[in-house]
Amino acid sequence: MIDAHAHLDDTRFGSDIDAVIARAVAAGVTRVISCGGDLASSELNVGLAHRSANVLATVGIHPHRARDWSADAEKILAALARHPRVIAIGEIGMDLSGRSAPRDAQETAFLAQLALARRLDLPVVVHVRDAGAETRALVDRTGPTRGMIHCYSEGPAEVSTWLERGLFISFAGIATYPGNGRLREAARLVPRDRLLVETDAPYLQPQSRRGERRNEPAYVIDTLAVIAEARGEDPGALGEQIAANAAALFGPRWPAGTA
Repeated sequence: MIDAHAHLDDTRFGSDIDAVIARAVAAGVTRVISCGGDLASSELNVGLAHRSANVLATVGIHPHRARDWSADAEKILAALARHPRVIAIGEIGMDLSGRSAPRDAQETAFLAQLALARRLDLPVVVHVRDAGAETRALVDRTGPTRGMIHCYSEGPAEVSTWLERGLFISFAGIATYPGNGRLREAARLVPRDRLLVETDAPYLQPQSRRGERRNEPAYVIDTLAVIAEARGEDPGALGEQIAANAAALFGPRWPAGTA
């Protein structure tokens, strides 16, 4: 099993990151993808991936930080992305929840990073919040895109709109909440070979862990169990399939023997 999206650079992991990774491995989570959201976090995640055999990194500028996009930022990201432990450009995307950067800044940063990923032949990790139609329109402007929708939050009806664009769909702890049955219904609609599961740690604890102070990659097993139950599948077999899906999506930089 793998955790398709986490933020191990977060300060909440600063004092015990090695123990956090060890707990994940003990739980059967062989790889954690730790995602950048700005230049500083991207650099930190590359360092983590360089030091830990169980961590892989992505680099990118999150829509919350879209005003930081510049030609210099692009050069720095491109340089970071050449590290062999960097497997994608992300976390990038669109967030129209009202708590992010101005829309025009988000669009500029997103389109530029989609183009960067294409030039570097890397997939993308896409953040979509209250902006499904807008994000799809921007993806369509750049042509075929290889990547994943992180922390899927739309409904069942929108699943096909991402699948037909060639994207994988990842579900986080929010899919385990009792009131989010529509997310579990959406998870049932994703083909086995396009499904991913994540924690988004330290955020979004699954229902079984909501009293804890932070989420951890080890807890992806809890979310996997709920998704497997919703799909009528064995969690162990589904976890193996998800690891294989990650290997297929992230390509030659994904370590051999972890699918």
